[in-house]
Amino acid sequence: MSDPVLRAPDFDTPFLVTTDASEHGVGAVLMQEGPDQKFHPVVFLSKKLSERENNWSVTEKECYAIVYALEKLCPYVWGRRFHLQTNHAALQWLHTATGNNKLLWWSLALQDFDFDIQHISGASNKVADALSRESFPESTG
Repeated sequence: MSDPVLRAPDFDTPFLVTTDASEHGVGAVLMQEGPDQKFHPVVFLSKKLSERENNWSVTEKECYAIVYALEKLCPYVWGRRFHLQTNHAALQWLHTATGNNKLLWWSLALQDFDFDIQHISGASNKVADALSRESFPESTG
């Protein structure tokens, strides 16, 4: 018998959120370390970017991936310390953002969460990367 694809959350174990953005979408995965010392998925997320969002800079898209993920994962991570991983090194300054108004606004919105940002290589961010690159159907509306 194989391990289940998803695991039920254990609210006594720290969460790990990984995020990524591509040209046309964002993706994230909420994970927890199991007794086997491996990380197991709890929730998968992906979203196609709107036409307006497609025009954002890479940094804005990567930051939006975090905002989107934490908005959706709030019931899991609110009030708990967790780790957030991104392969976009520029977002390590997110807690002290200045300049770009959009990034500043998002930085302020994320201050309600208790997390640290860790930079990981793109090769280590396979799940969130795959979710952000999902083949999204063309919009009909």
